[in-house]
Amino acid sequence: MKRQDVKTERKWKVEDIYQSDELWEEDFKKALDIPDFAKYSGRLGDKSLLLQFFKEDDEYSKLIEKLAVYAHLRHDEDISVTKYTAQYSRMFPLFSQYSAARAFFEPEMAKLSDEYLESVAAAPDFSAYDYIIRRVIKGKAHTVSEAEERIIGMSYEVFNSFSDTFAMIDNLDLPLPEIEFNGKTQKLTHGLYGIILHSSDKAKRKEAYDKYYAAYGSLLNTIASTYIGNVKSDVLLSKVYKFGSCLERALFDEDVDKCVYDNLLNAVNKNLVSMHRYIADRKQLLGYDKMYFCDVYAPLVDGVDFKLSYDEAYAYVVKGLGVLGKDYQALLNMAYNERWLDVEETEGKRNGAYSASCYGVHPFVLLNYHPSVSEVFTIAHEMGHSLHTYFSHKNQPYAKSSYKIFVAEVASTVNEVLLLKYMLNEATEINLKKYLLNYYLDTIRATLHRQTMFAEFEVAAHSALERGEALTKDSMCQMYADIGKKYYGDQIEHDVNISFEWARIPHFYNSFYVYKYATGITAAINIANRILKYGDSAVKDYMKFLSGGSSTDPVSLLKLAGVDLTKEEPFDVAMNEFDETLKEFEKLMGI
Repeated sequence: MKRQDVKTERKWKVEDIYQSDELWEEDFKKALDIPDFAKYSGRLGDKSLLLQFFKEDDEYSKLIEKLAVYAHLRHDEDISVTKYTAQYSRMFPLFSQYSAARAFFEPEMAKLSDEYLESVAAAPDFSAYDYIIRRVIKGKAHTVSEAEERIIGMSYEVFNSFSDTFAMIDNLDLPLPEIEFNGKTQKLTHGLYGIILHSSDKAKRKEAYDKYYAAYGSLLNTIASTYIGNVKSDVLLSKVYKFGSCLERALFDEDVDKCVYDNLLNAVNKNLVSMHRYIADRKQLLGYDKMYFCDVYAPLVDGVDFKLSYDEAYAYVVKGLGVLGKDYQALLNMAYNERWLDVEETEGKRNGAYSASCYGVHPFVLLNYHPSVSEVFTIAHEMGHSLHTYFSHKNQPYAKSSYKIFVAEVASTVNEVLLLKYMLNEATEINLKKYLLNYYLDTIRATLHRQTMFAEFEVAAHSALERGEALTKDSMCQMYADIGKKYYGDQIEHDVNISFEWARIPHFYNSFYVYKYATGITAAINIANRILKYGDSAVKDYMKFLSGGSSTDPVSLLKLAGVDLTKEEPFDVAMNEFDETLKEFEKLMGI
């Protein structure tokens, strides 16, 4: 389908940002005149000038954010349109110039006395910036000299080159072979590999699995060297910024206490018996003597007929999230009626789904909708992101309007959990109930267990270098194999392929990122269960979280919703959720 053939009501209303490309161009010309932030250099000790800097910085940041989001959305409508590709590309140098123009700010703020900064943070005029200022105070222990900061800045591309190198290997140089699938011989791409893993053909899954990992195995020395370089750069930067470890530095950047990370790993490790039982159940249900990792994604429930048109699916989501209240449902309906969403898959359109926004304009959602159960959940997921953004933007000043990545997946997953439980309650067909329970088990396994396993490997790899031990291809394969055996148990074949699964995970080049998926689903399960148990009072607490933006640290924001990740209890609740779901699934499946 071509974009011009899509009904207007199925296209997002990007004109709500700019009515025309000409108006975008006018604002872009204005943005080229970057404010003279240097005039504030050396003068941030003057409260009136500091406030003036904050406000001028806010206004310019809002302008280029608006430009960037419009260009991004237009580009993703059809990447073959060179006009919008060029428009999108023009934003990158502008962001670099803006960053350079205000680079003096953090180092100079760190030089100011704690007494002065505390007085500024407490002043009513600075209420929009109090959290930023207190983060400066907290970060003083990790401040480096201007000369060091300049060198690190100049080395930015060097430190990020490992990720770039892996991306080139993974997307261009990986020698993926051809494979016959569905009567067609084609190259085994990453996308096709995922499709085959979710198919019912055991022999084809194993063939794809072996071929896929053989490609990574052929470049394992190069990938190992690349990842080791990435870990070494993390170790260097943690030392330069005076952190006790790479993990400590990563958690500081998100303002998250280390006990949260520890609680996650401890809870998952002490509850692995349920994970092992699920793997054993899979093996039994599939009827296999030997089960490989490629069989973990094989469908256990067939014959589910739950295909809704987009209009039906959206209405179903609105109804399914009724527990969040009429105001929340009204916003969902407003998004539908006022064209926040771009629905149809069309030629040249970016694949997948996401939510994007700029301050002062409603969020936008990209979909590529096809009737299926998973696509219904995608609607709920992306609208969770969008309404989290909506509430944060509505209730916070610009400087506090963007929430941290640590909590970015909470609202989206709350919607998914609530919708799934609604569907389970409404389902009359036993097969659909089996499918939904299995869907939930696999969601928790992939997002909580698997991402925590990744997180444990990251700690092991970085800790080895921090202790002065050699990090090698073989030592990393051994680490990963040992962790994998612990997580998956003895009902699955721990072949050589899976020992180097670490070599294909792009998130490892954004160190200590993956644990946020696990804490996100943990928080979401707790919030959803609390809402279902306590009703309106829990919804009110949840709305406080959604409205919080970055007004304080993300762990404190979650406490507003009744979830304290500095305690073990929320993690135990999530583990129990998996166990209870598994029991219900086993009962229906007759295990």
